[in-house]
Amino acid sequence: MKWKFSSGKKRKKSVVREWIDAAIFAIIAATIIRTFLFEAYTIPTPSMEKTLLVNDFLFVNKLSYGSRVPMTPLAVPFTLHTMPLFNIKSYSDWPHFGYHRLPGFGKIRNNDVVVFNFPEGDTVVLEQPEQDYYQLKRVYGDAYMRSNYKIVSRPVDRRENYIKRCLAIPGDSLQVVDGYVYVNGKMAPVPPHSEKRFLIQTDGTAINPDRLDELRIDPPDIVNAANAVYGFYLTKDDSAALSRFTNIKRMERTDDSGIDPEVFPQDTAHYKWNHDNYGPIWIPKKGVTVHLDSASIALYRRLISVYEQNKLEEKDGKIYINGQPADRYTFKMDYYWMMGDNRDNSLDSRYWGFVPEDHVVGKAWFIWMSYDHHGLRWRRFFNGIR
Repeated sequence: MKWKFSSGKKRKKSVVREWIDAAIFAIIAATIIRTFLFEAYTIPTPSMEKTLLVNDFLFVNKLSYGSRVPMTPLAVPFTLHTMPLFNIKSYSDWPHFGYHRLPGFGKIRNNDVVVFNFPEGDTVVLEQPEQDYYQLKRVYGDAYMRSNYKIVSRPVDRRENYIKRCLAIPGDSLQVVDGYVYVNGKMAPVPPHSEKRFLIQTDGTAINPDRLDELRIDPPDIVNAANAVYGFYLTKDDSAALSRFTNIKRMERTDDSGIDPEVFPQDTAHYKWNHDNYGPIWIPKKGVTVHLDSASIALYRRLISVYEQNKLEEKDGKIYINGQPADRYTFKMDYYWMMGDNRDNSLDSRYWGFVPEDHVVGKAWFIWMSYDHHGLRWRRFFNGIR
């Protein structure tokens, strides 16, 4: 019998095989970094103006509050919920794990800028994904929506990412008075470059758009064309600059008055609030028990049934949780109150309520790139987010 001995030389990989191995390694490494360390995010709307601007590109630090373990781990890499071009679901509902978070460097503090999954993003209208399904449902009714549109459900970690400032943490009491936020009776800091809504009337001549562009002021919306009244969102410096325009006759800050049925909890019988005058409202804290009645259930209905997954029923003026009569409930999670710095132009917790802890993605870290129609905004590069 003859014995054959290996020469000790490994078969050389083909160029194609080397490229495939390198691509697989890069995808795995990038997925781990994106899942557990940090993730890129782009500002899509002006709700955080001028702290964060549309087309600011930033990194979200997931170690700050502890990385969230994926709940739906089987998904196409680098997608949230939909495959680009094909417009189909990019993740598998199986397996699905419960909420777990690794230890972090700290907890969410008041005034942190936080990225989180949209709480009401559990149900989505595919034909109008930018619209809040629950707002549409209140206008048109659930039966109409489901008979005319394609409605889908999404798990927590596959819902759209939002970015807001955390104004109140678990156990805090919050109130908005004339547009100013008070937390535990103390006025919260007003972001120095935040915008307010102004109505401006001219002498009939148009406001020079080139001059607005030079000042980096967004074009106004026309409120009353016949009387030359325009609506602007302005910072303190912007309003001072516009006040010096010779064709402006009147400038006044707008405020919301009356009852707004669209603000959370959409119960005008018990809560006669609007986005400028809101609350007081208490932010639920894990382990704390609250009394349930016909008024308080409006605040906590979604928390009990959707976020904490109990069977909630309201029959004959009584509340039943998991088949048992209940006049009290103890929270299983912490909750947060998120608002945009541009408080006059922000759909935030005033409209969709509390943000559960399992929806928190991470802390906004720093801006790595920014641009507008003028080009790159170099001064914003590598700025930290306060």
